[in-house]
Amino acid sequence: MGQPATVLDTIIDDLLDRTVLGGYTSLGYRLRQRSWPAAALQPMAGKVVMITGAASGLGLAAAAGFAKLGASVWLVVRSQARGEEALGALRGRGLGTGLQVGVCDLSDLGSVRRFAAGFQASGARLDVLVNNAGVLTRTRELSKNGIELTFAVNVVAPFLLTNLLLPRMISSAPARIINVASGGMYLQRLRVDDLQSERGHFDGAAAYARTKRAEVVLTELFAQRLDPASVAVHAMHPGWADTPGLRASLPGFHRLVGPLLRTAEQGADTIVWLGAAAEPAASSGRFWHDRRIRPTHVAGYAREGEADRERLWSACVELAGLSDRPLKRPWETSDGTLPSHS
Repeated sequence: MGQPATVLDTIIDDLLDRTVLGGYTSLGYRLRQRSWPAAALQPMAGKVVMITGAASGLGLAAAAGFAKLGASVWLVVRSQARGEEALGALRGRGLGTGLQVGVCDLSDLGSVRRFAAGFQASGARLDVLVNNAGVLTRTRELSKNGIELTFAVNVVAPFLLTNLLLPRMISSAPARIINVASGGMYLQRLRVDDLQSERGHFDGAAAYARTKRAEVVLTELFAQRLDPASVAVHAMHPGWADTPGLRASLPGFHRLVGPLLRTAEQGADTIVWLGAAAEPAASSGRFWHDRRIRPTHVAGYAREGEADRERLWSACVELAGLSDRPLKRPWETSDGTLPSHS
């Protein structure tokens, strides 16, 4: 690790990405990391990082990575008990300093609002927000707010949380938002006419992948609405990582691919890199895997038009109960119309 990337490294990287099986597994990670500069991750003393879904898996691994760099880390979890377990695991690795637990149930928008209000009232800065928590259900379920659960937790709740915490991030600028997606989104298109999977047979894995497609689209829309010098927004996918969530949600896939799965630390590597390295600050609205920008579409049928993207944004505004049109584009007037150039 630490050797400069060569033309051969780039060719290998591209081949791994196209074959999927090689690129998403631990093999792809090990081959790619050989060319990563050893000093890419910058010290984060004085920085505050917030990670949802930090009780286990990728979230816990990312928390450990940021803590090792000296950052103070908020572990946002569903219950205090799960938070204490996560704290114990990190303290067992000598990483107990600067860690705090925040209780927030992302299936309840009221809980999201209460948590965000409490954080705002604390006066703490926020340099990095990692929207990592997610759910994959086998049957169609509704959240406390009557929203299909997968869409509620994976899309609406992080959309609301991000909007509520933006004032704190802007005051802490330069700040970063990192949305954790999934490579499964490549197989799904944005279905704005059925965001809550109400039509036809409910396929949990497909619904999950569609929410990850929506997260990536929202990442790009947030980037269009925010000054990148103030808050940069990126999405990433971790490849196939061996996490408790994967084992519980897709046991058959876990048994089939098990020996090739990445560790949670390998899957979380790009999360930490996006929050700590200098390179991601030079752009916004990108989609990353293994520290490199990746395309957001590999099949033409999955591409969405601008109208559908804006319909997704409007639907999230409505479902999250936000005021009309938060984060207007910089070229729009206060009423959302194009300005006059006369």
